[in-house]
Amino acid sequence: MGYKKKLALIGLTLEGLREVAAECGMPAFAAKQMAQWLYEKRVTSIDEMTNLSLKARATLSEKYTVGREVPIAEARSIDGTAKYLFEGVGGRDIEAVYIPDRDRATLCVSSQAGCKMNCHFCMTGKQGFHGNLSAQGIINQVLSIPESDKLTNLVFMGMGEPMDNLNPVLDAIEILTAPWGLAWSPKRITVSSIGKIKELKTLLDVTKVHIAISVHSPFPQERATLMPVERAYPIVDVMNLLREYDFAHQRRLSVEYIMWRGLNDDIRHADGLARLLRGTNSRVNLIRFHAIPGVDLKTTNESAMTAFRDHLNSLGITATIRASRGQDIMAACGMLAGKAKEHDK
Repeated sequence: MGYKKKLALIGLTLEGLREVAAECGMPAFAAKQMAQWLYEKRVTSIDEMTNLSLKARATLSEKYTVGREVPIAEARSIDGTAKYLFEGVGGRDIEAVYIPDRDRATLCVSSQAGCKMNCHFCMTGKQGFHGNLSAQGIINQVLSIPESDKLTNLVFMGMGEPMDNLNPVLDAIEILTAPWGLAWSPKRITVSSIGKIKELKTLLDVTKVHIAISVHSPFPQERATLMPVERAYPIVDVMNLLREYDFAHQRRLSVEYIMWRGLNDDIRHADGLARLLRGTNSRVNLIRFHAIPGVDLKTTNESAMTAFRDHLNSLGITATIRASRGQDIMAACGMLAGKAKEHDK
């Protein structure tokens, strides 16, 4: 008989842990006990779950493991940003980025190894798609970085399109926000998407997390050359969906807009963006392009970014220029590529 890999407990919701308890002949309340050990006390072994009986721990250990996996490698930027490489799927490892900033400490997590969306300007998309992460693979990034206990915010802006892996992302959000999980406020979490409409609507309906939408051009034909997904999910339709939700109070809607010199950084584009966003209560994050191999787009200059921001603000659209972090370690926006696994020869 071959070796059978044990199943991970982290990444399971309370419902999933109830199923484990029933399977192992444990009382139903053991599910909450396991959740407390996994997510509040953050144990790394079943033996540490000391309010479970020795028999229960032994039975549990036959088939399950906690499932925590430490980073394979790390890189640190001169600005304090840290990039961590984790075991991925489909022959491609994945990356998470820790970004400290005064009283905030944000983790940018990946939801897929690679990405199907093939945006022209993104290194992740250039790698192709290798597979979806499980909820364990997502939550492990949160629990297993050295700065885990310092985190104040989480953004699903790493490798992959979260709405293309919706159920594990929803399970991860439940674990992050539930009283039996990490008990975070959903206001500490932002999910970025290119706008898969059906899945985005589900996310909006079943969670209260903040939303960030990748736009990058207000003009459909131009956006389609940058983001092929425009043909399947037109940004006009995405914005029509978002207008149905309240972003004027607790929940926030952000628009991500990478700027390229001579392509989308003039006042005509600012006017078009303002028209597109009318009635959405969104704010705009203007993002510097970080050059990647094989892409001939150029970073816009500071004066053009400032003029673009000021024009949007004059039209009643709140716009800010996002500070770039971690560029020296290939950790900035659009630069995450993961790493192909090295196999023994």
